[in-house]
Amino acid sequence: MPEIKKLSPYAVPAALDRAKHYRLLNEPAAAESICRDILRVEPENQEALITIVLAMSDRLASDYAVGNAKTKEYLERIKDEYFRAYYTGIVFERRAKAILKRGPEGSESNAYEMFMQALDWFEKAESLKPDGNDDAILRWNGCVRVMKANSLGPKQEAGDFLE
Repeated sequence: MPEIKKLSPYAVPAALDRAKHYRLLNEPAAAESICRDILRVEPENQEALITIVLAMSDRLASDYAVGNAKTKEYLERIKDEYFRAYYTGIVFERRAKAILKRGPEGSESNAYEMFMQALDWFEKAESLKPDGNDDAILRWNGCVRVMKANSLGPKQEAGDFLE
């Protein structure tokens, strides 16, 4: 089996641009692969960590399996608390939307739980936001609108409707 080759440190900026480009082309697997190459050379490259988290969460809506542990590992390596909270919220939001998209009947409660996790993270991000940055509020509002449009709510317990 051929071995993975190591990226030149001088190629990191161009490779990062390429990864972002592949995300825009809806090729998250290619973007993720490039970010892995970057992170082998610069393990703490914050742009690469954010881009790989986004690429991995892009794949949630497709048939690709995305490991929770690996995504969590990359999120934990994001140093800025605001960005860590914001992008964690995005991962939960995208998980919720993926559940809605392909989940069987009855999976709405799982989507609801994922959306609630996203809202918690967006609220945390909002408390840490830089002045003039309301991105977390925009994501929060988007989640709430999807939840309302799909009439999502907490899981009903078996005995709840008998009283």
